[in-house]
Amino acid sequence: MKQWYEIEQLQDLVGDLVHFNHALAALAERLSLELSALEVDHIALRCQHESTAERWMHGFLQCGSLLSEKMINGRPVALFELQTPLIIHGSAIYIVELPWPGDKRYRHDGWEHIEYVLRGEPETLGQRAMALFSDSSLTQSGIAFKTSAPKGERECLPNPTLAVTDGEVTIKFHPWSLKEIIASAD
Repeated sequence: MKQWYEIEQLQDLVGDLVHFNHALAALAERLSLELSALEVDHIALRCQHESTAERWMHGFLQCGSLLSEKMINGRPVALFELQTPLIIHGSAIYIVELPWPGDKRYRHDGWEHIEYVLRGEPETLGQRAMALFSDSSLTQSGIAFKTSAPKGERECLPNPTLAVTDGEVTIKFHPWSLKEIIASAD
């Protein structure tokens, strides 16, 4: 099986990963967030055209396996488990989330967010995540917070999410890993 960075259909993502790493480091610094202390779960893409999503899907199928494909929030989302991980700030990431385009438009096609697992009660996820940030980072201009609860068909575990973004890159927190959410489906 090929390495993800050798796949022709994924070459635009190779260069974009460098940009994503820099943007993620800048956001983590603004938040006084120590990424290496967190349990990384997966990384996610965004694109504007179905043809891009199809191309990336064909590429990831050459270097990993399709873990799941479900409708989430009205659009298909494919999850891939890579044979060889991506390395983001020293952490190995094996899971890639590829949603098909929806109504929202993004700044560019490529890596958009990274998700971390904060183990504990789902009801306290927001408070636990906010406690990771410095007090001064919570009031900075250009930093936005959003909560949501994405849910796939037949998934039984609650999946609250806290997202923090600077408009360029997003960091999300969940109480469970994607593999645990998928396994909860009845």
